[in-house]
Amino acid sequence: MTRPDGTELAGDQALRDLVGVALDALAEGVLKRGGPLPSGGPRAIRAPLVQSGVGPVDALVELTRFLAHGSADPADPACAAHLHCPPLAVAAVADLVASALNPSMDSWDQAPSASAIEEQLCQELARLCYPAAENPDAVITTGGTESTLYGLLLARENVGRVQPVCGRNAHHSVARAAWVLGLPQPIPVDCVADRIVPAKLAEVLAAVDGPAAVVATAGTTNTGAIDPLPEIAALRPAWLHIDAAYGGGLLFSERQLLDGIDAADSIGLDLHKFGWQPIAAGVFAAKSARTLHALDVRADYLNAADDAEAGLPDLLGRSLRTSRRPDAFKIAVTLRALGRDGIGAMVDHCRDTAQAVAAAVRAHRDLRLWGEPTLSTILLRPLVADQVESELGLDAGNAVVAAIRRDLLDAGTAVVGRAAIAPSTEDGWDGRERLWLKLTLLHPHATAADYAPVLDLIAGRR
Repeated sequence: MTRPDGTELAGDQALRDLVGVALDALAEGVLKRGGPLPSGGPRAIRAPLVQSGVGPVDALVELTRFLAHGSADPADPACAAHLHCPPLAVAAVADLVASALNPSMDSWDQAPSASAIEEQLCQELARLCYPAAENPDAVITTGGTESTLYGLLLARENVGRVQPVCGRNAHHSVARAAWVLGLPQPIPVDCVADRIVPAKLAEVLAAVDGPAAVVATAGTTNTGAIDPLPEIAALRPAWLHIDAAYGGGLLFSERQLLDGIDAADSIGLDLHKFGWQPIAAGVFAAKSARTLHALDVRADYLNAADDAEAGLPDLLGRSLRTSRRPDAFKIAVTLRALGRDGIGAMVDHCRDTAQAVAAAVRAHRDLRLWGEPTLSTILLRPLVADQVESELGLDAGNAVVAAIRRDLLDAGTAVVGRAAIAPSTEDGWDGRERLWLKLTLLHPHATAADYAPVLDLIAGRR
């Protein structure tokens, strides 16, 4: 029913009408953009005013066209800067269904079916992380940052006031989580080839006064490197959390690179990376469901004690958030559609493509490769930057790399990332950090040939 002021609830017919309008406007915006990013940089992006009402159709058309034209397109192989995947159509549509029904995951009476789906999915994902554990459990998060916060929170609540320890390769969210929780700032551990050195970690742990919570990484942001998990677990820190936001997708693959991950007390993984979900789709898994009781909280209007005794599920203790979206639904739909093997095959495809692109970089006359990819991240550096460095110094060479990236962004021809990191080997380098360009390959269907034009753009060949 349409009201006199034009407002309409998300009923079946209203959705059918407006979804068609939105898809047409989306296509028009993408066509106008014509590449992975709009040209002109920030100065070319000016949002329309939204204060005055123009009606649902005009508003949807105007702003959808603007959003589509001004968006970075993760489905374009030339858009490979970040851990930003192109979502699967089935997941995007499932997200629309969840938005239309709008279950709120803070009490059972707001989300009967959604809570049942989430419970089943969390049990299955917990078992994926901990196949031999007696009683693992998982909760849905917004991503690796929230999962790392949970890891250190549960360490503090189950072990005591811990000293966080992590590699210099760790995600910035480790330090932020420590800050939020009132814990000491993490003690950094030296890395080689973007991986924690176990002997250095042992030295740090020996010097810590009190319990230590180690955060290891399975898939670093800079290179996709995986810390030596069995060796780290063998050091027996008071708590071990593994940030597998990137590399956790390997759990779906038969090509295991995550030996030792199930020794962790907790694990975070993001299915909006290797999982091809719309953001957000994070998972936090705990080896023992008992440790999650630290999240328990009571609010009579949401999880009254007598309701729990009567059998109503308690959802409030499944997150630090109160109102939250049913993000488990799109994950469940995707896994039901493709199965574990289907997701695993896409992970393997991306890794194979990364190996092929790395070989193309190695063979390219104008590019240098940082090292062999572990997951799907490739670091490369134009040789012109090395030439400038030899003449004018390290800062000048790094400035060339940074300028190439910004020039590509301004032209709208490619979206590549950057990473300041030391060389992976001692092949003539002096060990200092240099700026590299980064390709993170998360397109489940793109091939090495699709990335060849990007390599030429980076090298300066048109």
